[in-house]
Amino acid sequence: MKPVDVYTQPFCGFCTAAIRLLATKGAPVTEIDLGRHPDRRAEMKQRANGAHTTPQIFVGDHHVGGCDDLYALERTGKLDALLDG
Repeated sequence: MKPVDVYTQPFCGFCTAAIRLLATKGAPVTEIDLGRHPDRRAEMKQRANGAHTTPQIFVGDHHVGGCDDLYALERTGKLDALLDG
């Protein structure tokens, strides 16, 4: 299964929902908390082509986008294939 990076911030319900869905899939998630590591925000924005909201989700090198994008992949049955890639 591909590793997943999720950029989050404290008290973000969308971040929590994204992490929860990935956990149900057994995905190896690395959470990058921008509240604790604000210096990594520039890294996130660069990887996400300027996106600045959280969460920003990456499966391997593939930028998924935010929580809504992740759940859209799940609804269409494409998330498992992306994770297993």
